[in-house]
Order: sequence, then C-alpha cells, then structure tokens
Amino acid sequence: MLSTLYEWFPFLETFAEQFPTVFAALNAGFLQTLKLFAVTLIGAIPLGLLISLGSMSKFKPLSGFIKAVIWVVRGTPLMLQLLIIYYFPGLVWGNPIWGSGESGRFIASCAAFIFNYACYFAEIYRGGIQSVPVGQSEAGLVLGMSRSQIFFKVTLLQMVKRIVPPMSNEIITLVKDTSLSRIIALQELIWAGQAFTKGSHGISGAIWPLFFTGIYYLLFSGVLTILFNRLEKRLSYFKV
Repeated sequence: MLSTLYEWFPFLETFAEQFPTVFAALNAGFLQTLKLFAVTLIGAIPLGLLISLGSMSKFKPLSGFIKAVIWVVRGTPLMLQLLIIYYFPGLVWGNPIWGSGESGRFIASCAAFIFNYACYFAEIYRGGIQSVPVGQSEAGLVLGMSRSQIFFKVTLLQMVKRIVPPMSNEIITLVKDTSLSRIIALQELIWAGQAFTKGSHGISGAIWPLFFTGIYYLLFSGVLTILFNRLEKRLSYFKV
C-alpha cells in the first residue's frame, strides 16, 4: 500500500525519509527557544518591577534617567539591540565578553531579551500600581501600616489582577520574538527549520520544515493562553 502511495505521490517517500532527521533538529531548536524564553521571564519579571519602582521614584534624576532608558529600549527594534549587545564589546572595546560559540550567543541573547522585556514589563507594572486608588494607601497609613506593608499587602495584590492580561500578551509575544535571536546565529527553532533550505544533515532545498516550526509556536502559544486564562479565573476574587 505504501509503495502504491509513493508512486502516486513521490514526495511522500522523501518526506518519510527526512522526517526523523528534521524532527530531531526541530526538537533541539525548540529546546534552545524554550531555554531563552524561560531565562528571559526569570530575569525580566523581577527586573521590570525594580525598573518600574525607579521610574516612579520621587528622586527626579533617577526617575528621569530610567524613563529615558525605557523610551530608548521601547523605541528601537529588539533586533538592533541584539546586534549591539552582542557585537559592541568585541568591535569597540576589543573584549568579546560573551565568549564564543553557541553558549556565548545564548548569554548575549538572554541579556538583550531580559533588558528589553524588563522595560516593557516596567510600564505594565507602573500602570497597574498607579491604577490602585490612592485612598487605599492612605487608609493603610491611618491603620498604622508601613509603606512597605501597604505595597506588598495592598497594592501589589491588586496590581497582579490588573496586569495579567497585558502581561500575558507580552509573554506570548516573547514566544515569537525569540526567533529574532537567529540574527546573531543562535540555533533556535527558526534557525533549525531554515537550515534545511540551505543544506543541513544532508538535506537541502526542503522548505516544509519551516511549516512545522509554525506548529511548535502555535502549540506553545496555545498552552500559555490556556494557563493565563486559568490564572485570570483564579484571580477573579480580586474585584476591580
């Protein structure tokens, strides 16, 4: 039956022969994508909160400087930031601080993604914090709470509920933005799929692996969407 099918559709035989090799390469690329995604979140979520607090500081030089940095980061392409962060130390200072090879490219990508997304998260945090009525902080002071207690026990809890939708959008965008790291030759998912168009593992001129990379992204984004929807329902007891 298979031989008859291959006679009718010759490309299926080639597909069946190539699929195990392509699947293994795409899995390796997706693992790199997943690592970059996870490290970015671990670094950007707390850093974004610190940047947000700095941007709202009453010390004007500090808040002004941080706001300027956020403006630059949000106003320039992430791809450009990747190129500058990776190549600048070696080309200008003569000191390639990231090291060589795949590990060096991965570290540089993590640094660029963490800083970029921390600035975006900072604005989301700022909006969430400022949306909490000032009267609640004043009530906390009247009750004898310290400012840190008010922030962590009153403001932060309400902020979490308010920022889940915009944060979820940014995090799902991060899933797709990880593909930009291929600009510095990080061998992530898109790199792995595109390699078969140029010649990889003895396969050349095959474009179908790129369509399978789309399936990886769709499934990953779908899982995150389900998780964030459940999180929103869990936080529904915060009435805003």
